[in-house]
Amino acid sequence: MNQQNNMNLILQAPKQHAVPSSAIESIAALAGGRAERIADDRVPDADAWRVADVSQSDALKASIDAACLQARLDYAFIDEGRKLSDFRLVAMDMDSTLITIECIDEIADMQGLKPQVAEITEAAMRGEIEFNESLTRRVALLKGLDAGALQRVYDERLQLSLGAENMLKAVQAAGLKTLLVSGGFTFFTDRMKARLNLDYTHANTLEVADGKLTGKVVGGIVNADEKRATVERICREIGAEPSQAIVMGDGANDLRMMGISGLSVAFRAKPVVRAQASVGLNFVGLDGILNLLA
Repeated sequence: MNQQNNMNLILQAPKQHAVPSSAIESIAALAGGRAERIADDRVPDADAWRVADVSQSDALKASIDAACLQARLDYAFIDEGRKLSDFRLVAMDMDSTLITIECIDEIADMQGLKPQVAEITEAAMRGEIEFNESLTRRVALLKGLDAGALQRVYDERLQLSLGAENMLKAVQAAGLKTLLVSGGFTFFTDRMKARLNLDYTHANTLEVADGKLTGKVVGGIVNADEKRATVERICREIGAEPSQAIVMGDGANDLRMMGISGLSVAFRAKPVVRAQASVGLNFVGLDGILNLLA
C-alpha cells in the first residue's frame, strides 16, 4: 500500500468502556497527530475521536490495529470529506450482522442438532467449507422439523444487532436505499423487510411440505457470487455504481459483495473478513458507520 495523505483516522468505543484519554492520545501520536472528540449525537452509545490529515501506510495500520485492539477501540482510515450522501445503497448480510443470531443454528436447536449445524456454519463463515455444500448439509439436517419452529425462532430468539435501528434510521433519512441479502432464509428476511421498512431483500427459500421442512432449498442458493450479483443488480436498478454502496458482513461468503463496494464494513467478523474490509466494527454498533461519514 502506498502512503495516502489527507485521511482521517476515526477512533470509537462504546461509552461504557470509558477509554482513558492517555490511550487516545497515545494512538493519535502514533498517527502523527492529535485527537479531537467528534461532537455528534448521531451515535448515542459511542464516544468517537478524529485524528486529521493522517498519512496511511501498512506499517501505521499494523501499529494502530494492535494499539486499538488492546484499548478495545474501533478505528478506520477514511478520506477527508467523505459523506453519507456520497452513497446510494446500504447492503447488509443478515445473520450475525443485522441480527445477532445465525437463524439456521437456532432452527436446528429445535431439532436438538444445534452443535452439529453450528460447527458447519462456523467453518463456512471462516471460509473452510464451500458455502453451497455447507448450506445443503445444514438444511438436510432439518428434515422433518415442524415449520412452526421458524416462527418460534423469530419470536423468541431473533434480536437486532447493536445500533442497527439507529443506523437504518439515519441512512433512510439520508435517502439511501437498503438491501438485505442473506445466505439465510426468506422466512426471516421477509419479516425484517416489513419490520424495518427495507427496500430490497434476497435469501434462500426453505421447502415445506405438509407443514414440515423437507430438508431442501427451493431454487438456487444465495452464495457469495449471488450476493455480489444482487448488489450489482440493485445498483443498476437505482442508477448507482457499486462504489456508491456500503456493504456490511461478517463471513467469508460476504467478501465478494464487500469487494465491489465503496465502503466495506466487517461487523463482529471472522479474521479473514476483517483483514479485507475497509472498516472493522468489533466494539461499537452498526451505527458506528455514522461517525465515519460527515
